[in-house]
Amino acid sequence: MKLKFPLILAAALLTLTACTEPVIRDDDPNKRTKSGALIGGLVGAAAGVISGDDAEARRRGALIGTVVGAGVGAAIGYSLDQQAAELERDFSNGRIQIINNGDHLIVRMPDGILFDVDSAAVKPGLRSDLQVLAGSLNRYPGSTVQVVGHTDNTGTSAYNQDLSERRASAVSSVLIGAGVNAGRVQSFGLGESQPIATNLTAEGKAQNRRVDITIRPNS
Repeated sequence: MKLKFPLILAAALLTLTACTEPVIRDDDPNKRTKSGALIGGLVGAAAGVISGDDAEARRRGALIGTVVGAGVGAAIGYSLDQQAAELERDFSNGRIQIINNGDHLIVRMPDGILFDVDSAAVKPGLRSDLQVLAGSLNRYPGSTVQVVGHTDNTGTSAYNQDLSERRASAVSSVLIGAGVNAGRVQSFGLGESQPIATNLTAEGKAQNRRVDITIRPNS
């Protein structure tokens, strides 16, 4: 019996996962909410099955876990959809990217709009958009915020690491100064270690120089 339930659960997860493709269209404005519900339901079902002591208990646990997990996942997905839409509406700088990954948001700010060359002082023109972000974080308080600095590979890795840390700290300071609870904010730099484009071209280097602000709902 102990071997059957993992096999049944695995088959169910595969079947339900396969069914998500035709159900959720790419242009669906509620795609993230629905995806969150599906993922939450699968996780909830798994937790319910694992927690049961016998076949009937596992069946009931799977059903309850599916319902509860789907509700939690849908709520998180909906909240992120709403927050992303509001940020897209309210940011004044069109170069700020908002990436919705379903279970977290990334607000990507190129360093060209945030800082002068070799500087960790936030440009006055971007402070208003950081104030917008701070306001959003305060309206949606149930999340942690990671502010991560990145550079290209120009210069030494040690210098780039230090610069990325100082830039992340500068952005964090503006957010905290605008009322975001300091306990929610984590700030660190990754230097040149995580490029998102080639460092062989000027365009690629410009993409790699950035501050990523990840908004991750608390589970």
